Order: sequence, then C-alpha cells, then structure tokens
Amino acid sequence: MQLFKNNSHLNTWTIEKAKEGDRRAQKAIYDSLSEKMFAVCLRYMGERSAAEDVLQDGFVTLFAKLDTFSGDGSFEGWARKIFVNTALMNLRRNDVLKDTEDVSEARSISSEAPSAVQDLSYKELCAMISSLPPGFRTVFNMYVIEGYAHNEIASALGISEGTSRSQLLRAKAMLQAKILERKK
Repeated sequence: MQLFKNNSHLNTWTIEKAKEGDRRAQKAIYDSLSEKMFAVCLRYMGERSAAEDVLQDGFVTLFAKLDTFSGDGSFEGWARKIFVNTALMNLRRNDVLKDTEDVSEARSISSEAPSAVQDLSYKELCAMISSLPPGFRTVFNMYVIEGYAHNEIASALGISEGTSRSQLLRAKAMLQAKILERKK
C-alpha cells in the first residue's frame, strides 16, 4: 500500500497507520508537513532557532493528538492549527505579545506600496514580516495569513479587539515603510 497519493497529499491509510503508532507512517507525515509547518513557525517566531523549537513541539502535539483528527476536512489544515497554537502558546509563555499598547490612530497606507510589493521576492517579504515586533508580527500573521477575525485573535492572545486592530494597522504601516524604503 502506498504511503502517498500523488506524492503531495497524505492519504487516509497513512494517517490511520500513524494513529496506530506506525513509525514509517509518522515519518511520512513528518516528511510531508515539516517544510510547510516550519514556514508557519518561522512567520510567527521570527527567528530560525525559535521556529525549530516550535516545529518540534508542534509535531509532538500533532502525534499526541492524532486520534482527534476525524478525517473531516484537510489534514494539513488541522495540522496547521496545531502549529499556530503551539507558536502562540510559546509567545504567550515568553510574554512577548503584550509589548504594545492600544492606540486608535493609524497612518494611512500609501498607494505606492501595492506596486512595490509586487517587486519583492517571497523571501524578502518573509524577512520583512519576521522583522516586525512579536506582537505586530503575530497579529499580522493571524489576520492576514491565517484569516482569523479580530475577536478570535483577541481571545487567543488575551488582548482586546482594539489592540488587535491597532497592532495590525501598525504592522501594515511598518511593512509599508520597509517596502517603500527598499524601493528607493
């Protein structure tokens, strides 16, 4: 029996074997997800060594909770939530999410920024996002990349919705400044 279907998506058989403790199936899951989940961890943590720690913790949690995957929906989507939550727990534990205060003002976004973004490579954009302060970076990732709503972000991070909105606006303004500076 094949561990992969089309070499890109884990099949049900592989997941079931991994639930039974089959090391080969668990390795197949790790091999299939590790690169994508490392990118998720790096976006949240901002530095490679912290992202590697979160990746390891995330896989420990994933394999411990594998029995809770019902098969409804995407396995990768289910796994992504585990890695995002693991990163958030790490950030909360290190108390880096409450470094900024709630501010209602935000700078306007320049019309030059969207065209400048198109000139960036994926790697350059990721580096800019990683350079944001932890609170800004976390809210930006959750809202823009993961698609969480402000009330969900506030609940997950233990901040107010206003703080979530403020940090998102400040993150966007900081990214805009970095992008426009690079364009010069």
